[in-house]
Amino acid sequence: MGDAVARVRVDGPLGLCADGFRAELAGWGYQPCSAVGLLRLMAQLSGWLGGRGLGGQDLTPAVVAEFLQARRAAGCGRWLSLRGMAPLLGYLRGVGLAPVWSPVVADTELEGLLAGFAAYLAVRRGVCASTVDCYLRVAREFVAGRGGPHPARLSGLTATEVGQFVLAGCRSRGVASAKRLVVGMRALLGYLHVAGITPTALTGAVPSPSSRSASLLPRYIDGRQVARLFGACDRGTTVGRRDFAVLTLLLRLGLRVAEVAALELRDIDWRHGEFLVRGKGRRLDRLPLPADVGEAVVDWLHRARPRCSSGRVFTTVRAPIRALAGGAVTAIVRKLADRAEIPAVTAHRLRHTAGTALLRGGASLPEVGQVLRHANLLSTAIYAKVDHAALSAVARPWPVGAR
Repeated sequence: MGDAVARVRVDGPLGLCADGFRAELAGWGYQPCSAVGLLRLMAQLSGWLGGRGLGGQDLTPAVVAEFLQARRAAGCGRWLSLRGMAPLLGYLRGVGLAPVWSPVVADTELEGLLAGFAAYLAVRRGVCASTVDCYLRVAREFVAGRGGPHPARLSGLTATEVGQFVLAGCRSRGVASAKRLVVGMRALLGYLHVAGITPTALTGAVPSPSSRSASLLPRYIDGRQVARLFGACDRGTTVGRRDFAVLTLLLRLGLRVAEVAALELRDIDWRHGEFLVRGKGRRLDRLPLPADVGEAVVDWLHRARPRCSSGRVFTTVRAPIRALAGGAVTAIVRKLADRAEIPAVTAHRLRHTAGTALLRGGASLPEVGQVLRHANLLSTAIYAKVDHAALSAVARPWPVGAR
């Protein structure tokens, strides 16, 4: 990373892992000037710890706060925040030289129940991390509202109590939020029965929220708006090449946000022109890789993607270089939509756009379902409403003279 980085000397209790930190900074994509600053911070922290007879295992929140205060008092104005120390502290924890800070748990019984529920969702149900977090919020609200997670309180749970909680919660929520509440409650009740906390499964006691979604048309954007979205990507820049590749996967193949974020380098079979999609519920599907999609991904990989240790296709472009999260993919779509001045565009609307384009291009409903990887054909049936030619063939003529 340069002579300046190599010249920074770290003595004291952290000195033995200085070379490893140098290598890690290079893998994270830090420029030499930033790496020098972090290594100097490491040297200052190591010297400060050694002067007090402390080591890396003593880096508790109170000790770190004391170090920051001492450096500020000495007139040092750079890297003097917990956020600025995050790369160094993260590395020290990763190599076992610093303790992991655990949040204070107000109710260990509640946290124990939630931990078991989270493990059940992730391991046995194959639920993705963001959905697990959503269901945990529902579980926390429900259990805390009943006075706590003690088995004696939950074992006597009745269908009436479940119904009252869901109905009360849905009144103050929109349709999408109410659906999340309902699904989260069903998952929680299923876990309580599997774990032996409730004698019977009460999932049937959860009422479904009313919704007109089945009667609505799929929301999509037209061809001119698609062109404006693509035009909002500046392909002369690193960020623009990445955003263009992400947008191409969303619009051409209808991938979900989490599926784009989870795409790994090893998932792409360039020789056979196909790639692996890691979908909902740990479902794995192979899809063909269209030429234009492949070209966009190659442009990002060969001409823009920073060198890093991550195996994911899409990464951040600024240090520390790490895999792009699902929320970042959502933010990319929002940013491009704002730049193209197209209101209310979400990644899911781009998925609807891909399905609509497939149908209008001559694909059958089962073929659309295969590309979008719907588990149920009923999920694909909504796209039949945009096939005006097929609908007009079965529509009865309007009676003469009728109003």
